[in-house]
Amino acid sequence: MSDIPAEDSGAAPADALSRSEQICKLIIASILRGELAENRKLPTEVELAARYAASRTTIREALSRLRSEGIVVSRRGSGNYVQRVPSLQTRASPQIESIHDIERYYAFRLCVEVGAAEIASQARTQEDIAVMRAAYQALHQAQRRGATGVDEDLALHMAIARASHNPFFISTIEYALSPIRQCMELAQNLGRPQGVERIKTIDDEHLAIVEAIEQGAHEGAGRAMRHHIESARLRIFEGG
Repeated sequence: MSDIPAEDSGAAPADALSRSEQICKLIIASILRGELAENRKLPTEVELAARYAASRTTIREALSRLRSEGIVVSRRGSGNYVQRVPSLQTRASPQIESIHDIERYYAFRLCVEVGAAEIASQARTQEDIAVMRAAYQALHQAQRRGATGVDEDLALHMAIARASHNPFFISTIEYALSPIRQCMELAQNLGRPQGVERIKTIDDEHLAIVEAIEQGAHEGAGRAMRHHIESARLRIFEGG
């Protein structure tokens, strides 16, 4: 990569997040320039930290975001790899700007993600199951160490979409990642604090989806995804 590194602020969390987003864009630019091809291994966290003059924490945040967007995939014991080349398309994703938008957003997710889960239950491979399980575990661990888990949550939902092996589901959900992220963050801000019981409830919802897909239960996968999305909506509007 030929990017010129900038100093890492190492200060407030907001600064770290901003820096991680900058690094995401720099890595994406390297991929688009062909310096990192699809299925090629990324430099290690230590190498990336040195290249971009950033802390390893900031690098991990950047990689987590890239994983949640399906650009990078982590392979246990091997490292991070380019999973897909980002699109050059610049059309902006729709944003949540009102209560009505939130309602529309959940209606969209019910239509699209329930269908994706149902199809994933029939089309998934053993590799898909492993990726979903790994994403679920990453989310599980993030929640229990007090992190927001938003990036890990997005990565899990994208893993489910990819298990459908239907490019229309995959591209549609990828396009909607920004508003999905907005609503996940909104749910955390408006709902009850992330206590142990609430974390377990969300954990159980995700596990039910993954297990139904793994078992090839078409109706069960759709039902579990519907329950999760409807419950997520209630956590915003009713503080549930």
